[in-house]
Amino acid sequence: MKSPSPAAGPPVFLVPPGDLVKDVITLSGVEGHHAAAVRRLRQGERADVTDGAGTLAECVVTGVSRDRVVLAVRSAHEVPVPQPRITVVQALPKADRGELAVELMTEVGVDSILPWSAERCVVRWEGDREAKALSKWRGAAREASKQSRRAWITEITEVQTLADVTERVASAESAVLLEAGAAIPLSRLALPGSGEIVLVVGPEGGVSPAESAALRSAGAVEARLGPTVLRTSTAGAAATSVLLSRCGRW
Repeated sequence: MKSPSPAAGPPVFLVPPGDLVKDVITLSGVEGHHAAAVRRLRQGERADVTDGAGTLAECVVTGVSRDRVVLAVRSAHEVPVPQPRITVVQALPKADRGELAVELMTEVGVDSILPWSAERCVVRWEGDREAKALSKWRGAAREASKQSRRAWITEITEVQTLADVTERVASAESAVLLEAGAAIPLSRLALPGSGEIVLVVGPEGGVSPAESAALRSAGAVEARLGPTVLRTSTAGAAATSVLLSRCGRW
């Protein structure tokens, strides 16, 4: 007989850090609407809240009104920073595939995502477009973090240049450049048990020879995923799954 699947657990909502020191938390605004109108929480049900920076409070619903839910805190605890930390340098994909990439990587467990304006990227974030795109990426990370019940929200940095990326690669405990033609499979790389692992995902056209040389000079090792070629919007999540299972976080 097949054993039952584990319960998904109560929903998670985001609150300002100061709210988590209270015995009673009130969800209002966007979070209140989501709890009351979308999730349709009822009195007596469980719900958790987090500040997105490692603190998680287990709560029970004590009151519900339109776009407002009152929670009584049962207990609160700190969730340690995951080790090793996984950072993905994501070359800018076309259209809304960037939000898809952020959503997938956040649900899988990526800790930080660095948008990268690589040489062969078709998309360019300039002027107001950058602010709007970052807002969408951060919104996707926020919602995906809640959906996947994370106490730590995935960080989305400002858009990065090649100089920014090589600096991050040089300071990492381990750095990997995904390359379809690499001799070494990602599944065979030796990985650290702590510190930061930086994974660089290039654009659809791949990283340029100059970018590849700069990244390798900074310490990145080229590795491939498998016999198939993934889109830039899905490669990060697939590669992170391999890293998380190899380094003991899964």
